[in-house]
Amino acid sequence: MFYYEFLFIRASLFYLVYTAILGFLFYLEPGWMGFLRSSHVHAGLVGFMVNLVFGVAYWMMPRPGQIKQPGLELATLVSLNAGLLLRLLLEPYHLLHPAAALRGWLTFAALLQLVAVLIFAYAMKQRVVTNQMLWKLRKLREARERNGNAKKD
Repeated sequence: MFYYEFLFIRASLFYLVYTAILGFLFYLEPGWMGFLRSSHVHAGLVGFMVNLVFGVAYWMMPRPGQIKQPGLELATLVSLNAGLLLRLLLEPYHLLHPAAALRGWLTFAALLQLVAVLIFAYAMKQRVVTNQMLWKLRKLREARERNGNAKKD
């Protein structure tokens, strides 16, 4: 597991605990549910599930031709979690005190999360291949290695 996959999974665990704590607090103070429910759901679905799915996919999906995508992984991680944190911090306040400026920041937060999904989809498009394509790439790599070794002798 590379470092960014590790960070995706660690972030997902953070949001799992955050979601559980919020759920518990709803029983202690039911009045909070009105302005924290959306954050609770978003932290669980995007924070926990999407971070976990992205981290495991970057880690486990095949890497045809041994491709490395650390730039795409970092961009996905930062964009997704920056957008999510902005939403989790600003949305409850916006629900209590609606303001146009906060709505703009919440729109920016949503845009960051959308960008993360688009980057992830682009990265996975390069990895999602058939078995036949993997065999072709393997044969090409083996042929290059044989030719490279023959030239050295």
